[in-house]
Amino acid sequence: APAKPARRVRLPLLRQQRVQRVLLPLLVGVVLVGIWQALVVGLELPPYLVPSPLLMMQTLVTDWVPLGNALLVTLKITLLSFAVATVAGVAISFLFVQSKRIETALFPYAVLLQVTPIVAVAPLIIIWVKDPTISMVICATLVALFPIIANTTLGLRSIDPDLQAYFKLNRATRWQSLVRLRIPSALPYFFGGLRISSGLALIGAVVAEFVAGTGGTGSGLAYQILQAGFQLDIPRMFAALLLISLTGI
Repeated sequence: APAKPARRVRLPLLRQQRVQRVLLPLLVGVVLVGIWQALVVGLELPPYLVPSPLLMMQTLVTDWVPLGNALLVTLKITLLSFAVATVAGVAISFLFVQSKRIETALFPYAVLLQVTPIVAVAPLIIIWVKDPTISMVICATLVALFPIIANTTLGLRSIDPDLQAYFKLNRATRWQSLVRLRIPSALPYFFGGLRISSGLALIGAVVAEFVAGTGGTGSGLAYQILQAGFQLDIPRMFAALLLISLTGI
């Protein structure tokens, strides 16, 4: 009986915290956008230098057809690379936990992929792979791969020693220990890696589009930004940047 009033009090507090998580950032964003609009109007800044938020939204509506199509292309590359990075990262992590020697021998090469700038590697990948979409997916996958490998491997290694001894005491097979002990223990680390990798997949996709510079119907938001910069269409550039930011969020 005493637990019911405590639960009733706890639910409104949780709802209030959830509302604050949405309203407080939204309020700060509204204030910043209002200051931006006031500065552009008050200082009479030209649109080719800094467009106002109102003009940016108008451009987003008027140019929605090319920007929307470009958004779909960027989303396709991002999601494909994120899926490939997830599958490959988990498979590599499972390989690492099978033997400490394998992890010691191969993990430095995973670090090497992470520290190598994708801008330096992307032109080679685009030359070697004839299909532009596949080449950009490979580039974005290389950017998003390491967090999943590192976090999942750490999670698979971070198991309770007492539970591990209990599994050994009951003569559990390596497969049973992996499925019933290591994977459940690694899930929080795995989802943390997914959160990081999802944003990196978008960054890798945009960088790959910048390097590839593909136009036409297969162009992404990065090409729209490049084209708008060449034409000094800064409102359209800001609209494309807004779509990239919203996609990342």
